[in-house]
Amino acid sequence: MAHRKAGGSTALGRDSNPKYLGVKLYAGQKVEKGNIIIRQRGTKFYPGKNVSRGADDTLYAIANGVIQFGKSRKTSFTGKPKIVKTVSVI
Repeated sequence: MAHRKAGGSTALGRDSNPKYLGVKLYAGQKVEKGNIIIRQRGTKFYPGKNVSRGADDTLYAIANGVIQFGKSRKTSFTGKPKIVKTVSVI
């Protein structure tokens, strides 16, 4: 009789690759057309002037300029107003 249990595979040891999300360029920094400003899941930040949103909610510049963060009032689908964070290129 063996005195050890068969050493099969473990349930642990799996991990996903990092997604490198977050703010890539900050307020006051110069940005060129096409540069990624924020990589995000969902809309934590909304696009403002001269900023567009990609299919994966990435915000990128559509004009050259300087990044500016701000807040804006937006109406939700229920009709209730809410304050959202926006990113603009001036």
